[in-house]
Amino acid sequence: MAVRNPLVIINGQVQELPSSDTMPGGTSSESYVVKLTNGESGNVARGTPVYISSADTVKKAQANASATRIVAGLVADASIAGAAVGSVQTDGVITAATAEWDAVTGQSGGLTPGARYFLDAEAAGQITTDAPTDAGDYVHLIGLALSATDMDLEIDKAGILIA
Repeated sequence: MAVRNPLVIINGQVQELPSSDTMPGGTSSESYVVKLTNGESGNVARGTPVYISSADTVKKAQANASATRIVAGLVADASIAGAAVGSVQTDGVITAATAEWDAVTGQSGGLTPGARYFLDAEAAGQITTDAPTDAGDYVHLIGLALSATDMDLEIDKAGILIA
């Protein structure tokens, strides 16, 4: 079978992708990482859900207030020091050690495979398998655990307010 290059638009014209160029794959295993500044005074660890607190700055997200509930992503670096720039993963599969997941879930042994994780309303920067149920809290899905160390991010940007 002949190898064909994808069609792309170059200078306003449809052409085959030059052999020296590449395109990112369109699979769900792709990861999207952005560089943002930690707005917290201390370190923020891998797997911590964060929200945009000001331009290019993130803080620990929490599902108990409108201002802190919209998760931009999970910290992808081992940790980001206070006021330092680091990586935040917004989509795809994020991998962390079981101890790292334990720190953001309060569990032991890492993630529970097959479980859905939600932004925690009780503690900033935490995720939980129990969706919030108290009035005034928000339900925001974070992702699905594929294994004890891997989570497929399915971050819900809208959320549901519990009345």
